[in-house]
Amino acid sequence: MRRTGTTRRSALTATGAFALGAVLTGCGSGPETPGASAGADARAASLRAGKALRAAAARDSGSLLTRYEQAAAAHPVTEAGLAPLQAIVREHLTALGGPAKAASGSPAPTPPAGATDARAALRELAAEERRVADGRAAALLNAEPELARLLASLSAAGAAHAYLLTELAKETAS
Repeated sequence: MRRTGTTRRSALTATGAFALGAVLTGCGSGPETPGASAGADARAASLRAGKALRAAAARDSGSLLTRYEQAAAAHPVTEAGLAPLQAIVREHLTALGGPAKAASGSPAPTPPAGATDARAALRELAAEERRVADGRAAALLNAEPELARLLASLSAAGAAHAYLLTELAKETAS
């Protein structure tokens, strides 16, 4: 004898069909779907934020490069020690998409109004490298993965530069 009424199998089949219909109805592909425009706005905001972070990092690298040039011009005794670090900062600027700055052969920048001796200039440059490295490390929290990896690398390089500049300051005669 056959059972009449609702069976467990027919109830599960009906529930599955209803759920599938609800899922397919919610998968619209036009701007009429409220979630689609919110997602596009979020992606656009994320792209703008990434560009702003990259531009800020490029400005910081440009500023550092200028500081290196100024220190080397004001204190020729430091020029040999600063040249490799300056070249690396120039590469950082290029990696960030910043403008190419002062190539060799261009006129020397005017020295800063700060340090009067080479050691003090190197310590100031080390402090600036630390400040920029710390800022880049803090910016990692808001960066997209690709930019975060770049900023992490630049931050680590800046910390290494700060250490090397501190050691160079110890070795440099005033």
